[in-house]
Amino acid sequence: MISVNDAQSIIQKNIFELKSESVDLSSSSGKILSNNIKAKFPSPSFDNSAMDGFAVRSSDTFGATRTSTVSLKNIDESSAGSPSDLILKKGECIQCMTGAKIPKGADAIIMVEDTSGFSNDKNVQIMIEVKRGQHIRKMGEEINEGDILIEKGTIITTSEIGVCASFGYSELAVSKKPKVAIFATGNELIEPGKDLKEGEIYNSNLFLFADLVKKAGSKILMRNVIKDDKSSLKSFLLEALETCDVIISSGGVSMGRYDYVREVFIDLGVKEHFWKVAQKPGKPFFFGTNNQSLIFGLPGNPVSSYIGFMIWVWPVLKQLMGSLKDDSTKGILSEPFPLEKFKQRYLFGQSWIENGELRCKASTKIGSHMLSSALEANCILSATKGEGFLKPGDFIDVTMLPWKTIK
Repeated sequence: MISVNDAQSIIQKNIFELKSESVDLSSSSGKILSNNIKAKFPSPSFDNSAMDGFAVRSSDTFGATRTSTVSLKNIDESSAGSPSDLILKKGECIQCMTGAKIPKGADAIIMVEDTSGFSNDKNVQIMIEVKRGQHIRKMGEEINEGDILIEKGTIITTSEIGVCASFGYSELAVSKKPKVAIFATGNELIEPGKDLKEGEIYNSNLFLFADLVKKAGSKILMRNVIKDDKSSLKSFLLEALETCDVIISSGGVSMGRYDYVREVFIDLGVKEHFWKVAQKPGKPFFFGTNNQSLIFGLPGNPVSSYIGFMIWVWPVLKQLMGSLKDDSTKGILSEPFPLEKFKQRYLFGQSWIENGELRCKASTKIGSHMLSSALEANCILSATKGEGFLKPGDFIDVTMLPWKTIK
């Protein structure tokens, strides 16, 4: 049995990054960038007006007030997409709309509200003084050409799509989705919707795994419930090891008489890196590799499977696509948290913001079979080995469930 830290180090040494592919910007949402997105040009790309008004030489407005106006001659119009090509001279102004290029010779914009307004009259009355640069968006004040707009490993959302579009990107290089095989073993497993016989239970873990794999942005290539039979298991795994990047099992890795999964993996040439981890729940946890696959053997108890997936598999699926996002943080306990003398302890929990601090408490249902403990949870709480309890007010590690919110 190895420690959680040692298990994490071993997994990290075996993670690889998937190849990238090019996708249309319109279909990139939820995918992960494989390259940095750089600005192709500065933003703004030219000096432009922040207001509807008139482009002026600031020196021509000196002394202007609402009771003692300055008269300037309007010689042209500059609008977005139709800039004026005239050069502004002393005593002149050019009507200039929001977003329009600043005409040559002008060094300020005066708002239309501070003038006699837009009209057919060539003479415009200026009612206030303006300073040099006033109401002008300067070229490059937001972004310089060549700046990194979005870093590699970022999950693409509406904001990223908007920025990429504004800089002319029609296609993006994104990581391919990991191809995943999920399976559960056990003669007792029955699909939901069927009638249970004595000793049977419904297969919940594959439904749980399937949803988590999709939420993590990966693709399920194979899925099956396999009876406690070596031949059937070997047939499934032979194909999975040839076609999938990640293989995730539920059950069959403990020490029961019919727990064949670990044995079959090894028979098929999988290198075992570890089998048991000092954690609760989920001590019987197998991790192995072959030439192209990462293999995670999780326990069959539903809480062990759920927490095990989120702690071990979820971050790996993200890393395979280049994501560096960490969903863990620290919170302050509002209630005691039970420790394990020799193991890292994980429990579903609730977290919320109180007086500007992240507060949290663990579920009172602590059995590894009590999947209802996940219903009100928005996080997983974890503490290193120790005796007794962490006390209210103590800090604890918090792994947020990414699809949940903090209230």
